[in-house]
Amino acid sequence: MARVIKFEEVAKHKERNNCWLAIFGKVYDVTSFLEDHPGGDEVLLAATEKDATDDFEDVGHSDSAKEMMEKYYIGDLDSTTVPPKQKYKPPQQVAQRPGNSEFVSKVMQFLVPLLVMGIAFALRFFAKKED
Repeated sequence: MARVIKFEEVAKHKERNNCWLAIFGKVYDVTSFLEDHPGGDEVLLAATEKDATDDFEDVGHSDSAKEMMEKYYIGDLDSTTVPPKQKYKPPQQVAQRPGNSEFVSKVMQFLVPLLVMGIAFALRFFAKKED
């Protein structure tokens, strides 16, 4: 019977000297493979702390790569412990954030007169140099 590993345990193994990945509901200890991975160790390290199935599939690994995974298999992932995937949320525009319009207005009330004074000073300074 295969060992069942909770996601929290998999997520703890995220370092170069201790790296586990969850792919297709199985857990793999890929620590010894990091240096040999054709895409580099950073690719594998970036896939830690999450279900890396989509990352693995997006690359389009060969059948031989999938067979190679068997020697790194250490157990099955407890699917009930995997957190739901977070949907991408685009950042809000500054003007759309609540309360920011008042802040921007106050800043502009301070900066615009300062800018006008700076321009006036510069014009006066350069006009005196020409005389």
